[in-house]
Amino acid sequence: QVQLVESGGGLVQTGGSLRLSCAASGVLFSFNAMGWYRQAPGKQRELVASIASGSRTNYADSVKGRFTISRDNAKNMVYLQMNSLKPEDTAVYYCNRVVSQVDWGQGTQVTVSS
Repeated sequence: QVQLVESGGGLVQTGGSLRLSCAASGVLFSFNAMGWYRQAPGKQRELVASIASGSRTNYADSVKGRFTISRDNAKNMVYLQMNSLKPEDTAVYYCNRVVSQVDWGQGTQVTVSS
């Protein structure tokens, strides 16, 4: 059974930092490109960062230079280091495969106050 569990969200002020973690089980983790997605109220879910099995990374323009995605294949974990946070980063953040997403986890709420 596939399970994705996100954690690490919270309330921070503008300019602050957070590190999100995603624990994946039941997935052939090391062979899959993984991504961090976010969904703000009233908006569609969007992919903000991805990391291939070989650790090549890609970022949405809105987070480039501020967010860093990483993975630990031995632990089936994906991380998102978020720096210089802005109010527009406020959203629920999810992790999932980039291709052929599996069931979504509960996500973790990130709120950035101005």
